[in-house]
Amino acid sequence: MALKEGLRTWKRIFWQLILLGFGLSGLLLYGLPIVRHLEVLIPMGVCPSARMAMLRDNFTGLLRLWARPDVLTCTSWGAPIIWDGTFDPAVAQQEALQQNLTIGLTVFAVGRYLEKYLARFLETAEQHFMVGQRVVYYVFTELPAAVPRVALGPGRGLRVERVVRERRWQDVSMQRMRTLHEALHGRLGREAHFVFCMDVDQHFRSSFGPEALAESVAQLHAWHYHRPRWLLPYERDARSAAAVAPGQGDFYYHAAVFGGSVAALRGLTGHCARALQRDRERGLEARWHDESHLNKFFWLHKPAKVLSPEFCWSPDIGWRAEIRRPRLLWAPKEYALVRD
Repeated sequence: MALKEGLRTWKRIFWQLILLGFGLSGLLLYGLPIVRHLEVLIPMGVCPSARMAMLRDNFTGLLRLWARPDVLTCTSWGAPIIWDGTFDPAVAQQEALQQNLTIGLTVFAVGRYLEKYLARFLETAEQHFMVGQRVVYYVFTELPAAVPRVALGPGRGLRVERVVRERRWQDVSMQRMRTLHEALHGRLGREAHFVFCMDVDQHFRSSFGPEALAESVAQLHAWHYHRPRWLLPYERDARSAAAVAPGQGDFYYHAAVFGGSVAALRGLTGHCARALQRDRERGLEARWHDESHLNKFFWLHKPAKVLSPEFCWSPDIGWRAEIRRPRLLWAPKEYALVRD
């Protein structure tokens, strides 16, 4: 087994060198897409067998990490990376029911994002998000009266919170952390045990259940999970509170999905809100706004669970053999329409 793991490591290094050579040539000749096609050849790594046998989860019990030898199923700090086939959904469902949980799902629908995306997001969430569990949706919008009426199942409720619409879409994104921090210290924090925070411009395709729950949960970014660390789009301006120095970082996480316990999310949103404010006071704006600060937080405070790209997938990437069952799908990006 040790020999096999060593060969995988050398194979990964080999393909990273191949990517460097061909990728740089592709950037010069054809642009960035050539890198995307080459990166699928890089093995993601393998979870050490000794660690694999020990990983358990509060909701899914013993994880079947060996069932997915084609992908990386654990992190260097011992957190599981959840892929289809590595858990028993029935066990996760039963455990969550026994704990008598209420799970919150927050979403911001501001401006044209409300009319364009919210109805489908909520309708598909009712079909696939934590089915059989108590759920409370929190919709943050500047137009509460325009929130669509969606039929909700037993034990599922919807709250609408008014927010002020920011002048720029970047400010809407960055203000989200402060708004969530305040909500988690208010009614949301009192009635939910775990909370997921999601972008509205996506829809559920299949079950997104209690297997995703943990003290803190990060989502691998669908466009970056195969790439070596030096190609990840961290904030590199050392003046920014979001800066991740070269050689630092683990994965690149997507701000479209993150979650955890109320206590853990209070810490995350508070950290990011303060960091965003510090940057604003210095006249700085991180490359990917609140997502850059989210990645800095998870570098400093490792997530207890990482969701594979199956949990938030972009159809624009195309077919990938390891993506067996997408849970969330990105909507087509129509920035010219919704970002005014």
